[in-house]
Amino acid sequence: MKLRRKNSKLFMLVFLGTLSAFGPFVMDMYLPTLPEMTGYFRTSSSMVQLGLTTSMVGLAVGQLIFGPLSDRYGRRRPLIIAMSLFLLSTIGCIFAANISQFVAMRLLQGFAGSGGVVLSRSIASDKYSAAELATMLGLIGAINGIATVAAPVAGGIAAGIAGWKGIFWCLMILGAGLLAGSIRMHEPLSGSKMKKNSREAFLGGFRDVLRNRKFMTYILQYGLTLAIIFINVASAPFIMQEHFGISQLTFSLVFGANAIGMAVASALASRFRSMERALTVSGDGMLAVGIMLCIALVTGCGFWLYEGLLFILLGMTGMSFTASNALAMECEQENAGIASALLGTAGYVFGGIVPPIVGMGDMMTTAGMLFLIFSFMSCICAKAAVSDVSLRNIFMRRKLM
Repeated sequence: MKLRRKNSKLFMLVFLGTLSAFGPFVMDMYLPTLPEMTGYFRTSSSMVQLGLTTSMVGLAVGQLIFGPLSDRYGRRRPLIIAMSLFLLSTIGCIFAANISQFVAMRLLQGFAGSGGVVLSRSIASDKYSAAELATMLGLIGAINGIATVAAPVAGGIAAGIAGWKGIFWCLMILGAGLLAGSIRMHEPLSGSKMKKNSREAFLGGFRDVLRNRKFMTYILQYGLTLAIIFINVASAPFIMQEHFGISQLTFSLVFGANAIGMAVASALASRFRSMERALTVSGDGMLAVGIMLCIALVTGCGFWLYEGLLFILLGMTGMSFTASNALAMECEQENAGIASALLGTAGYVFGGIVPPIVGMGDMMTTAGMLFLIFSFMSCICAKAAVSDVSLRNIFMRRKLM
């Protein structure tokens, strides 16, 4: 009987962490070069920004395709295909003759990059369970958090050396490295766990996951928590620079410190005695800090009170991410690809809904109210998931108190 070979834990940590960071690098790395690209392609800024939108669409849609496919054909083959497509699309971005070609290649680039994002969770779920899975997802989350900060900085450095095309050459090198890692990786999903190659089995997997109330509550809780991050991303530049008057450099340092704090908290979630406990503590923490931050913003607080409360709130969200991801993937290990796809897509759905709302009315008041609303809803979902009761029962119980 032929034994299945295994990759080292260090290799898997670095490989999966880099795969999960694909989203931030694909979306954010070329942000510093948007003005330069407007001149290069002789087009409007909105057309260049369309490349950001299409990459996000590709990242969202691609997860719904690569996730389920990996349940049927294993993780390794879809990942190799995704990384190969990423290389081709990146070359297409570099040699695009006009903005329309560039935007089309960005859509394909996001689609291909989604394979890395969705499969990083699926592979972790295949190889680890319970506390080990939580630890691995926490470390992956920390790497992902750092990548969110590092992507625009790395893009600025690459652009300063080689212009906007230098960024995409860097992405191509990153893609080539991940393709090599995909080839080196041994298939983590055993043949007995692969879904039958039939339409009924494919749809049945989706149906089973969507009927899992506990899993769907974890997804909703994850999306609501991610919305808090997008509220911060959309409001922080205006609140910090326009309202409090800090410089761009100071803003970058503060924004980076907040992201690193969130990443560290994400890794520390595995130190709790259980992921249910980590989710409960982070949910209660988000609600308490959300209330204080809302009051502070509405009443016109000082900068350091705002920043201190925001730092703690983002730390709570980082901890919540690790817990909800680990618990969601653990309760749907039989359909890990589909589960990871729905989890990732939910994040992009909430990410697309929140930013336009932040800009309505007075920024301080709107942001404060949104922090409170989404912290409250996330806390309720966390309690519902951990206690395994419906959201309706949670609200009915509160009415009777």
